[in-house]
Amino acid sequence: MKTCRKGYTLIEVLVAVAVIGVIALVVSPNLINSLEVRSLENTVRDMMITMERAKFLAIKTKLNHRVLFDNSTGPWTMQIQQETATAVWDDVLGYVEKSIPAKLNLTLNLPSGDLSVVFTPTGIVSNYDQASHSVVLQSDRIKRYQLPDQRELIFYFGGSMRFVKSSS
Repeated sequence: MKTCRKGYTLIEVLVAVAVIGVIALVVSPNLINSLEVRSLENTVRDMMITMERAKFLAIKTKLNHRVLFDNSTGPWTMQIQQETATAVWDDVLGYVEKSIPAKLNLTLNLPSGDLSVVFTPTGIVSNYDQASHSVVLQSDRIKRYQLPDQRELIFYFGGSMRFVKSSS
């Protein structure tokens, strides 16, 4: 009489688990790397959108607007403010302060130690300095994979911007 076996043997299960483990080891660094690159690039794009919004608001309201970078309360944040009177800056209503992830290193190359980029009602950058006109984000985790780990947001006198990928 023949017996009919149903199910898998221990060896078959162990081989399947080993194959899945090998595939996971090969795929996981690429997945983690991809997520880190996306996080870095999304943060730079968010900065660019914030700068464009400040420029648009300056033109629309005919008031100076700035993007202020601040780390006085911990991680770096950016917020849009408008100049309501000479040297008096108020937060823009309806705009939420945005945080820059702590896992990213922020370097501000702004004029004379300033922590902001100021847009005039004509859309130009009023505190533009040819030698200091960028914001750099860098990821140590991406650097370990020997990939371009820096994103530099460069702004110009006329208010235009671009971002550049590079390695530190």
